[in-house]
Amino acid sequence: MVEIPEYKRDESKDLKFILESLNEIPFPVGKKLLIDFLKGNSENNSIVKNKLNDFEKFGVLNYLPEGRIIELIENLIYKNFIKSLPSVFNRDSKVLKISGEGKNELIAPAESKKNFEDIKISNEEIKFFDELGGFLKNFNEEQKKVIISQNEKILCIAGAGSGKTTILTKRIEFLAKYKRIHSEKILAMTFTRKAKEEMEKRLRDSGVRAVVETFNSFCEKILIKNERKIYKRKMKVANFQDKMVAVLRALDDMGLTIHEAVKEYFNEGEKISRNFYELQNLFVSDCFEVFDSFKVSKLSINEFKEKYFKEGGIISKIMLNMIIFLERYFTSFGLRTYTDQIGDILSFFRMNPKFVPEFEDILVDEFQDVNHEQIELLEVLNPKNLFCVGDPRQSIFGWRGSKISYILDFKEKYPDSKILYLKKNYRSPEEIVKFMNISIKDMKLPDLEANYNGKGKIRIDKFKNEKEEFEFVKEKILESGAPRKEIFVLARTNRQIQDLSVFLKKHRINHILKNETAREAYAKEGEVTLSTIHSAKGLESEIVFIIGCTNSNFPSRYSEHPIIEKIKIYNYNKTEEERRLFYVAISRAKKEIYITYSGKKHTHFIDEEMKRLAEE
Repeated sequence: MVEIPEYKRDESKDLKFILESLNEIPFPVGKKLLIDFLKGNSENNSIVKNKLNDFEKFGVLNYLPEGRIIELIENLIYKNFIKSLPSVFNRDSKVLKISGEGKNELIAPAESKKNFEDIKISNEEIKFFDELGGFLKNFNEEQKKVIISQNEKILCIAGAGSGKTTILTKRIEFLAKYKRIHSEKILAMTFTRKAKEEMEKRLRDSGVRAVVETFNSFCEKILIKNERKIYKRKMKVANFQDKMVAVLRALDDMGLTIHEAVKEYFNEGEKISRNFYELQNLFVSDCFEVFDSFKVSKLSINEFKEKYFKEGGIISKIMLNMIIFLERYFTSFGLRTYTDQIGDILSFFRMNPKFVPEFEDILVDEFQDVNHEQIELLEVLNPKNLFCVGDPRQSIFGWRGSKISYILDFKEKYPDSKILYLKKNYRSPEEIVKFMNISIKDMKLPDLEANYNGKGKIRIDKFKNEKEEFEFVKEKILESGAPRKEIFVLARTNRQIQDLSVFLKKHRINHILKNETAREAYAKEGEVTLSTIHSAKGLESEIVFIIGCTNSNFPSRYSEHPIIEKIKIYNYNKTEEERRLFYVAISRAKKEIYITYSGKKHTHFIDEEMKRLAEE
C-alpha cells in the first residue's frame, strides 16, 4: 500500500489572511466583527449591512476554531501588525485596523522565527574529548561540546530533561581544573536559592569552588558591604512581616481596616475557596506588586495615576494612597524591597566603577527568565567570557518583566557568539517527547529527542463538570502503584488547586500545596503535590495530571490579582507565553500524563496531531 503523506497546513498563511482581511475592509472593525468575517458568518448584521460577505476574504478562516483565531489576532497585535484603538463611537470599546508594519508585512514578509542550526562536532573537538578521557565519561557528544567550548560568548539552548544543571556544573569544573581559572574569578548566577544550593553541593562533591549566587544574593552582599557608601545609613530588606505592618499602617492612615480593604479589593468569585488569612496575604503581596511596578516605571505619582488609574474607583484610590504611604514609610524606617536591590547596585556601580567586581567567566542559568535590569548588570560586570544556558520554550515570566527576546536575539547582540543545543531528553519516553515537540512547534526550535527507555502514556479525558474531574484524579491517585511523591497535579490557577485540595482532604489523601504563598514546599513520602504550573517549573515526577485544560484556562483569560489587569508595565505576548506554560506542564512528566477538562471543548493548545498521540 502506498502511504499518503499527511497534509500539514502552513499556519503562517492564517496570519497573512487576517492582515489581508483587515486591509480589504475599508473601516476599522471590532474583534467580534472581524472574527465573524473570517469565519464567514452571514448572520452578523454589520456584515450584511456593509455587504462584507461579497469581499474576497470573507470566510477565509472558516476551518479554524474561534479560540485559535483570537490567538492569532492577539499575536498580530503584539507584533504591531494590527493596531487596537478606542472606537470613535464608544471610547470604552476597541476597534482593529492594519498598521503600517502590517502593510509592509504583506508586501515583504519578515522572517518571524529564528533559524537555529544543529550542532556540528569537529574532528578537532572529538580529539579533545578523547584527550580529556574519564572527565567527560557518560556525557553525549552535544553535552561534551557545551562543556568544553572555547568561544567567549556562548548560549546553550537546553531542552527540558536534557541535563542542564549537570552540564552547567561540569563546565565550571572544566574551567577550574583544565582552564586553570581561579575560583573567585568564576561567577555562576541562578534564580532561586534551591538552585544555588544544589549547584554549590555538586561543585563541592567535584572538589571545585566558584562564586555561586542568585541575582538577589549577589546584589545584597555588595549592598551590605558598601551600605554606608550607598545609603549613608543601615538598611534592611523588608520581609513579609515588615510588609504586613506597613500595609496595616497605610490602611489606618486611610481610615480603613484590613477587613474593609479585602472586602473592597476582591470580588465574590475571587474569595471562593480562600479564607481571610489567604486573602489578606494576597492583598499585601498585590500592594507591593503595585509599589514595585511604580518604582520600575520611573514615573511620578501623577504620571502613574494618569496612566493606570485614570478611571478612579475605590481600588485605584486605595492603591495610589498605598504607594504614597509606602514610599514615605520605607524611607523613614530604612527598608527596601528586592526590586530596589539591583537598581541600587547599578546606580552604585555607574557612579563608582572601581567597585565593580572582576570576573573572567560568568555563567547564567535559566537565561530565558532574565529581565532588563539583570541584563544591565551583566553588561556592567562585562566579563571576558559569558556562558548562558536556558530554554526559550520555558519562558513563562513575562508578567513580571522577563523578556524572551534576550535569549532569542543573543546572536544579534553577540555576532561572534556560538549557539549550542542540548536536544536529548533523558526524562520522558518517546510518546511524551513527541507530544511536547508538537505543542511548541510554532517556535521552530530543533525537536527534542527521547533517550528514555520505556513506554509513555498520554490521556485526554472530558468530564461533565469539575467535580467529576476531581473524582477522576482521586481514583487514579488511589489506584496508582507509583509513590505518592511521584504524582503531580498541576493547574493554571491557584483557585483550581485550592478547590482540589479541599476535595482531597475530604477523602484523606495527603498532599502539599505549591503556589504563590508556598513555592518552596516539597512533598514527603506519602504526599501528592498539588501545584500551579509556574511553581512546578524545574521539577519532575512519574505521573502528571493537568486539570482544567479549557480555553478559559489555557490561555488564562483572567488574573487572580485584581490590580494586575490595571497595571501592565511589561509588554509581552500573553497568548504565546500561555502556550509555553502548557509546554512546561506536560514536560514535567517522566511516565504518564493525564489531561482533563470539563465542558464542551479542551484548550486549542491541543491540536489534532497531539490528540492522535493520546488515548482518549
